[in-house]
Amino acid sequence: MLVRGNFKTVIELPKYVDVNEWLAFNTFEFFHYLNIFYSSMTDFCTSHSCPIMSAGSVEYTWSDSHAKKLKLPAPQYIDYMSSSIETLLNDEVMFPTKAGQDFPSDFISTVRRVFTQLFRLFAHMYHHHYDKILCLNEEPHFNSLFAHFISFAQAFDLLDKKELAPLQPLIDIMVKQQLI
Repeated sequence: MLVRGNFKTVIELPKYVDVNEWLAFNTFEFFHYLNIFYSSMTDFCTSHSCPIMSAGSVEYTWSDSHAKKLKLPAPQYIDYMSSSIETLLNDEVMFPTKAGQDFPSDFISTVRRVFTQLFRLFAHMYHHHYDKILCLNEEPHFNSLFAHFISFAQAFDLLDKKELAPLQPLIDIMVKQQLI
């Protein structure tokens, strides 16, 4: 870990900050930083090495615009996921950036969907590419980002408990160490 202690103070809603603004800001930040980590893995995460988007024995499917579930190679799934999230983050209706604009009524459910997708990327990287993260000496940063992400997600109820299963042992260790 890069950070000692826990993330309670950095995830706490700052005084005078709207909760939706805080959720939007952190959603953008987690997406941005996780993309940086994934970009260091793109040479290793290929259609050949990762023919299915998965985290251990858990397989993830992508739902297309017709709600059809597709099994995709991890790089394709991650590309679709990243493009989808980036489109959402750039949507002024969903993530307004101008003063006086209201967040939509379904904002929290949108943030929860984004957090689910980001968690899946974390899970894939931990299960299939952690050896590369170690070789690149990225593990303190990656582990700290994950602990921060999970702390934030738990504080604002952004992930379903069942979604956590692929990384629950790691989360339990972090809880035991009082990191989250």
